[in-house]
Amino acid sequence: MSTPPPAASTAIARDPLPHAAAGRPGTVAFFRAAPEHRRPALAAAVAALPALPAIDLEDAYGVHRLTAIWLESQNSPATAAEYYRDLTMWLTWCAARDLNALGARVADVDLYKSDLTARYAPGTVARRLSSLSSWYRYLLANEACERNPALASKRPQLTAQSTTTTSLSRHQVTLFLQTAAADAGARVSERDLVRARTAALLAVFVTTGLRVAEVCAARIDHLGHTEGYDVLWVTRKGGKRQAIRLEAPVRALITTYLSRRATIDPAGVDPAQPLFVTVATGPHPGGKPMDRQAIGKLIRRIAKTAAIPSWAKLTPHSLRHSFVTLSLDAGAALRDVQDAAGHANANTTRAYDRNRGNLRRHPAGRLMTYLAEAEDHH
Repeated sequence: MSTPPPAASTAIARDPLPHAAAGRPGTVAFFRAAPEHRRPALAAAVAALPALPAIDLEDAYGVHRLTAIWLESQNSPATAAEYYRDLTMWLTWCAARDLNALGARVADVDLYKSDLTARYAPGTVARRLSSLSSWYRYLLANEACERNPALASKRPQLTAQSTTTTSLSRHQVTLFLQTAAADAGARVSERDLVRARTAALLAVFVTTGLRVAEVCAARIDHLGHTEGYDVLWVTRKGGKRQAIRLEAPVRALITTYLSRRATIDPAGVDPAQPLFVTVATGPHPGGKPMDRQAIGKLIRRIAKTAAIPSWAKLTPHSLRHSFVTLSLDAGAALRDVQDAAGHANANTTRAYDRNRGNLRRHPAGRLMTYLAEAEDHH
């Protein structure tokens, strides 16, 4: 049902991954489309994918339709967008080699993995291969392809040294939040609002470890109070709803931000509005949900102002790594940090921990104290 792929030796001689294939997070049209427009936007996005057979409108189980259904069946638009970007990279790689993606073999995926490994961290490589395997598995289940070539391709093992994500130390986080609270990066007329938003937004990232997609999707009516704590309800990977605890100083920063936002636009704090929105600048009216590009730029600007040496490498994910590492440094149990981060596997949480193996955390000191306390009781 498919033409054989070109020999691996031919592919090796060709250029590695095309830079444009990865896409930028947040640029996938269906990710932002309103629910009633998401399906047409998704169909258009799938139709634009390279290295697939021509679209057959009469085939109910054609690869384009199945791909669209596979993406739509994901638990969240953010997950679907991530899968789409990963699939686009693979199909663009195939197209550059005249390789029929439906006829790809394990050797092709291994070669692709080698190209990925030369550019990305092991965690990113593992995730992209997982996305690829999920797509082939769905097509195979619907008899739209003959094999899943990603299934037998060995994925990188994740360790504490696997990640290249830059995180912040305890001192740097304190300095970062202090600088955020004094943010002056706006016009005088908007400075109070922007400063309040910066302080609240970055405090949420640092103290909750939320994913950037979870923060971008947060609405005002997702704020609540349960079990005696202020919380922000979020939808985690897998579609699970979870209450994220907001410490009193963080909740106060959010309240200040929303109060200042209300003085400018009372309708802008309607419960269904996004929790964090853009500010009006030039021809842009503002009031749109902040996206990960804007948040990433904000993080780097604040870090640069704070004279943090690694400012240029920081991303929203850096703050998530910092949350995990510093929470464990503070003595929080691994299981509790895993739950707070929304990780299905504790090994993922351990891989985020940049101070794993640090002698300062060695249990010998706690054990000696514990034994000494036992002697004191006798």
